[in-house]
Amino acid sequence: MKKLTSLLAATALTATAAAPAMAEKWDMPMAYSASNFHSATGAEFAKCVTTGTGGEIEIVTHPSGSLFKGADIKRAIQTGQAPIGERLLSGHQNENALFGFDSIPFLATSFDDSAKLWEAAKPSIESLLAEQNLTLLYAVPWPPQGLYFKNEVNSVADMEGIKFRSYNNATSRLAELTGMLPVTIEAAEISQAFATGVADAMVSSGSTGYDRKVWESLNYFYEVDAWLPRNYVMVNSDVWSGVSDANKNVITACAELAEYAGNWRAKEYTGFTLQGLRDGGMTVGPASDQMVGELKEIGVTMTNEWLEAAGDEGKAIVDAFQSSQ
Repeated sequence: MKKLTSLLAATALTATAAAPAMAEKWDMPMAYSASNFHSATGAEFAKCVTTGTGGEIEIVTHPSGSLFKGADIKRAIQTGQAPIGERLLSGHQNENALFGFDSIPFLATSFDDSAKLWEAAKPSIESLLAEQNLTLLYAVPWPPQGLYFKNEVNSVADMEGIKFRSYNNATSRLAELTGMLPVTIEAAEISQAFATGVADAMVSSGSTGYDRKVWESLNYFYEVDAWLPRNYVMVNSDVWSGVSDANKNVITACAELAEYAGNWRAKEYTGFTLQGLRDGGMTVGPASDQMVGELKEIGVTMTNEWLEAAGDEGKAIVDAFQSSQ
C-alpha cells in the first residue's frame, strides 16, 4: 500500500508539472473482454496516463480483439498501426522460444515462483523486444492454469481424440502429447467455439473460463496449476522515443502502478473465479493423482524440448530461477 501511495503521488506531481501541449491519441488494442482483470487493469492504466499527462497523451483501450485480433496485436504495434497494446507473451513462442519461458509446465506453479521466474527472464525479454522495435511497459500474470473438459477425465488416456483449444506453442504441444487435437482459438472466440463443438477442452485460468461463461458448454475444471503465463503491455519504440521525458515519467509510474494492481487482482481473482465456475454448475477440484503424475511426465518432455530450443539463454533463465528457490 505504501508503494501504491507513493506511485500515485509521483504521478500526480508529474501531472501538475506538465505543460499544455498538442494532444495525442493512442489506441490500445487488447485481446480479452472488457470484464477481464487484465483489460480492467489496462483501462485504469490508460486513464492514469491520460490524466497524468494532462491530456497530452490520451490512451483509448479496445478490448475483445475489437481493433486487432490477439495474434495480430504485436505486429500492429511493431509496424506502427497502433502505438501501444497488450498481448500474451507466450503467444510469440513461434518467433523465439524465449517468449515461452512462462509456459514451461510445472516449473513455476505459484504466484511467488512466477514472480521469481519473471525476474530471471525480464532482461532477456526486454532485449528481445527492443530488437523488434518494442519497449516493455509492464507485465501481469494470469492465475494458475487448469484443465477444462466437457466430460469427466481421470487420466491422459481419457483425453484421446478430444478437440483442445490451443493459444500458443506450449498448449499445442500439450495437446499432441496427450493425444488431443489442437485447435487454435482466440480468447474472444472461446464461447462460440465451445458452444458449436469446435473444441471441447482447454487449459486456461479460472479467470478466462469465468469471463467467457464456459459452464454453458463445459462441465469440469481440474486444478493442476500447470503454469502462470503473462500478458504484457508494449509500446512502439519509435513512438516511445518521441515522448517527452516528463510524460515518460508519468507513463512509467502508471505502468508500475498497473503491474502492482494487476498482480493483486490476479491473486484475488483466482478464488473468486473458481467459485464462479462452481456457481455456474461446473465441477471444480484437483485432478486425480494418476492424471497429475502423467501430466508431470509430459511436463518433463516439454521442459527438455524448450531448453533445447531456447539454448544457453533459456538455460540461464531456468538456472537463475532455480537458484532463487
